[in-house]
Amino acid sequence: MWDFDDLDASEGRFRAQLEQETTDAGRAEVLTQLARLEGLRDRFELCDSLLDEAQALGGADARVLLERGRRERSSGRPGAGLAQFEAAFEQARTSGEDVLAVDAAHMLAIVGDSERWTARAVEIAASSDDPGVRYWLGPLYNNVGWSRYEAGDPAGALEAFELALASRERDDPRPYARATARYAIGKALRALGRADEAAAALEGCVAWAAEAGVADGYFHEELAEDYAALGRSSDAREQARRALELATDDEDAARVGRLRQLSDGIDLADSRSGSGESHGPP
Repeated sequence: MWDFDDLDASEGRFRAQLEQETTDAGRAEVLTQLARLEGLRDRFELCDSLLDEAQALGGADARVLLERGRRERSSGRPGAGLAQFEAAFEQARTSGEDVLAVDAAHMLAIVGDSERWTARAVEIAASSDDPGVRYWLGPLYNNVGWSRYEAGDPAGALEAFELALASRERDDPRPYARATARYAIGKALRALGRADEAAAALEGCVAWAAEAGVADGYFHEELAEDYAALGRSSDAREQARRALELATDDEDAARVGRLRQLSDGIDLADSRSGSGESHGPP
């Protein structure tokens, strides 16, 4: 029911579902998702009100605790939401709701001990027969991959990104999620000096996006870097121009500057060492 790129449409589906629910527990569950939606809109008073309503119907269950944690995290305070996420994890484990337990552990990895909680979430998801729980392996391995990549460990990142892709192909029906997983693999391959393999991966991403009608400048950007690393200057310039066409007004200045260099054919050799990085979609 969620489309994070269209909150209005998501709200419409949740409101329709709320009208169909016949139990307090069912209504409470939908209310927690409406609360999350309002939190994403920074309408925190309404978020709190919806969570209070959900708690009145179903008690302070794992879903309510999880969404209260997300709401607290929106404050930006260090460690905000930690207590709620820990409580949500424990309650979900006790009630056997592993999909919520993994979600809570995933949030704990963001606000707390990343390695510990990611490992805990992976352990639960990998041992589950429920596709809804196993789905989480894709986002979890993706997060591990980017952490390793940013720490200067492209080999470790590649290992995690390949696990993320395998999970996406098994349990995630969304083609875009699979394409972004291949994009991440391409980033790691280029950082390892394997630009030919990276280019092949990104050519697949760009071809899929064109066929699906998806505009993703990061795919073109990375393919430009791959081509530059291979000495294919004309192809690199073309891909960089396409990426620039998709850049937004509030785009990071360093990224735009690098794309302009690539589009003008300036300093293309930098791509061989993996410089000029822009991480793109997670």
